[in-house]
Amino acid sequence: MSARAVPVMAWLLAGAAVALTATSAGLAAAAGTLDVGWGSLGIVMVLVFCTVGVMIATRHRRNPIGWIFCASAVANGLGGLASGYADYRQVGSSSAGSLAEAAASYATVSWIPVVLVPVAYLPLLFPDGRLPSRRWRPVAWSAALGITAAFLTSATQPGALEDYPGLANPYAIDNVVRTTGEGLSALVVLCALVASPLALILRFRRAGYEQRQQIKWLVWAGALAAAAIAIGTAGYDLLTPAVANVAIMLSVLGLPVATGIGILRHRLYDIDVVINRTIVYGVLTVTLAAGYLGSVLVLQLVLRPVTHGSGPAVAVSTLAVAGLFRPVRSRIQAVVDRRFFRRRYDAVRTLEEFGVRLREQLDLDALGVDLRDVVNDTMQPAHVTLWLRDRNDSRTPGP
Repeated sequence: MSARAVPVMAWLLAGAAVALTATSAGLAAAAGTLDVGWGSLGIVMVLVFCTVGVMIATRHRRNPIGWIFCASAVANGLGGLASGYADYRQVGSSSAGSLAEAAASYATVSWIPVVLVPVAYLPLLFPDGRLPSRRWRPVAWSAALGITAAFLTSATQPGALEDYPGLANPYAIDNVVRTTGEGLSALVVLCALVASPLALILRFRRAGYEQRQQIKWLVWAGALAAAAIAIGTAGYDLLTPAVANVAIMLSVLGLPVATGIGILRHRLYDIDVVINRTIVYGVLTVTLAAGYLGSVLVLQLVLRPVTHGSGPAVAVSTLAVAGLFRPVRSRIQAVVDRRFFRRRYDAVRTLEEFGVRLREQLDLDALGVDLRDVVNDTMQPAHVTLWLRDRNDSRTPGP
């Protein structure tokens, strides 16, 4: 593909994805099945994937990750269009029609390419768009064959459609070949999904400093998404399902954003600070929440004979947590720096010790040697040069 055709193709895919998503929202609104919250979130997800995909595809046209994002957005738009059309045809009609049944059948399985393709190939190809080595080609081919087989076997599953219980699957196939293919495809996809992160780990071990920073962005976003999915799934009883689902979907949006930062190298070297703050404030939130709940329960037991409600216990616990915020955060920050960011911790300690010696050192030559040692230990530059003005030189420096 020529250099001029790349941006045109990328923007065409992005425009098609947005147009399909907007059309599906209009059909769902006409059918009365549009959920404004979910619809808005779906549009945001499509826009994020399209934006990142276009930016990567236009600046790194040989990197397939940008095209994967654009294609996933288009597939998501097609799935939404099929679902909206099926809902629209079902309203006020006893028979949906063959085209609506086909649309409902596709809408039920449209999540497979949208989800599995990025999940399987993003760790395998990130960040340069190439496999770690030729030995990983069977994994890439197995992922493609497994996802294709999973799509076909799911699309031909007999019985009622999962998302449309009132409609029977018009493409149902009930034989041993389909059943065997379903099991094999699931096994192949599972193996590919396990092997892809291993490829990313292997790439990280062999990578230089810059590529390691790129990989850290993706790992950070993936860890946040995994934590949000686990917490949201476990918290369906404590939170409303809508809140849990929104939290999960918003965390998933971090994956394309982190991918774009890693590949485009925008604010690439801030990842260590981002990881540090994430760990610190995550641990701080858990610690303060546990302390708050524990103090409320204890104070309720203590104050129950005196008070008739939980108001005093809540007020005292809130004040205690507010007072503990800064010291607890400082303590957690020190522990995290010492355990996970040892280089930064050692640098801070070195600067503090140098500040103490600076107040006591009177020999200028010894102070210069000490300063060069501190710079080498903390900044690790290629070389250090220290200029000192001659005390006998009365000339003033020029501008």
